[in-house]
Amino acid sequence: MKIREYQAPRWSEPIIHELTSPGERGFIPPRAEEKIRNRVGSVSDLIPDSMKRKAAPGLPELSQAQVLRHYLRLSQMTLGMEMEIGLGIGTCTMKYSPKINEEFAGLIGDIHPLQPEETIQGLLGMVYEFGDTYLREISGMDAFSFQPPGGSAGCYNNALIMRKYHADRGEPERDEVITTIFSHPCDAATPATAGYKVLTLYPDETTGLPDTDALKEVVGPRTAGCFITNPEDIGIFNLNIDEWTGIIHDAGGLCSYDQANANAIMGVTRAKEAGFDMLFFNLHKTFSSPHGSSGPGSAAVGVTKELEEYLPTPVIVKKEDGRYTLDYDRPKSIGKVRDFMGNLQVVVRSYAWCMALGARGIREAAEVSMINNQYLVKKLKEIRGITLTYPGRRVDQARWSLEQLKKDTGVGIAELNRRVIDYGIQSFFTSHHPWLIPEPFTPEPCETYSKADIDYWCAVLEKVIEEAYTDPELVKTAPHNSSNHRIVFDGFNDPKKWAMSWRAYRRKNHE
Repeated sequence: MKIREYQAPRWSEPIIHELTSPGERGFIPPRAEEKIRNRVGSVSDLIPDSMKRKAAPGLPELSQAQVLRHYLRLSQMTLGMEMEIGLGIGTCTMKYSPKINEEFAGLIGDIHPLQPEETIQGLLGMVYEFGDTYLREISGMDAFSFQPPGGSAGCYNNALIMRKYHADRGEPERDEVITTIFSHPCDAATPATAGYKVLTLYPDETTGLPDTDALKEVVGPRTAGCFITNPEDIGIFNLNIDEWTGIIHDAGGLCSYDQANANAIMGVTRAKEAGFDMLFFNLHKTFSSPHGSSGPGSAAVGVTKELEEYLPTPVIVKKEDGRYTLDYDRPKSIGKVRDFMGNLQVVVRSYAWCMALGARGIREAAEVSMINNQYLVKKLKEIRGITLTYPGRRVDQARWSLEQLKKDTGVGIAELNRRVIDYGIQSFFTSHHPWLIPEPFTPEPCETYSKADIDYWCAVLEKVIEEAYTDPELVKTAPHNSSNHRIVFDGFNDPKKWAMSWRAYRRKNHE
């Protein structure tokens, strides 16, 4: 297959604070007339002195043209779904999001979060219906909240519900949760943040999954529950998952399902029949809202009837007269986990996507996703230097290893990632640490990719691997045609070098 030429723009663009020019403005807001100011007073009079800034914020000062020039240059140095084939970002489900859904999401942009609920009945009805109809049918759960802004927040939400549930039952001594090493790291991190001791099960060498006997050995009277991703992050689906949830339930625990990426099983299997008590979906993955982590993302948290009273407030309730209201009177609620009702633009996008597909279309999306991955698996097995570690059948993604390529050429996933960008392909997702699978990459060819897309992506990968065998220095010194630079990872785990703001960055660098 012929590979297209690619050359990215490269701008030596400073950050916007370094472009500041004191006194320049793109827009100067008009001042209120003096008679109005005298009548209503100054806003600053309403702010306590202890909360007032001692000096004006150090915002950059630029003209409108300078601002446009800066951000348009940055936009030219990025890759995205509309520029290239991003199926290498497995576990994140980078699918194409129809532009019409952006129009729908924009319709609620002018709604104020404190508007009286009688003025937003349409929005409340849409959010309620999305949970009560679509997500309820897809998962089998009885009630949903859309407050958490991302998967990890949704997982933490479930850990709080689990803790409160056991406390209400007079069993606060249940302080252990169980997860697996190939579940997403948030399935260990968020229960730990909620105060739990985390027991992690490792896979056997044959299936890639911990065996059932290993699970039986760790459950006991201190078991609060389990947090599991299925399919796991390496793509293997645990066919014995209902037996696992049964073991947890017999021990008195609850089961939380990490369905951040449910792309291959929506409309095929349901959490309820697998025995789960709660779950979360990532709407910014499976349900076609752009992936944005814990910013413009949204985790839809679903629970069974028994746990509904613990959901964060407010909960949207449908009244007998057909109108919707926000219910804050939930004595057992874990409280708010996000401002207002969450990132509702994400919910609207996802609702529009489900409405367009319908029940049959949602299942077909899952089936196409699985077919695409089986085709990709066949293609990748024919490329030298790549191995698939565990024999278990993958569903919509698989975690591959470049260990052999690294041994043969000295080129690993880091070097390959920089070289594929030279062909206009987004770098691949590797793996969460620890790397139990050496030199990993995790592609996911979800339903929005065609056979031609998959063939082209494989052709680029094969080309770069051939380069690694014939001219490894070419790959090691990449990128050559792209603006992507080498990132220095030294200090990423050193809090002394972290800077969460421009001011902190300058202070830590003694500027």
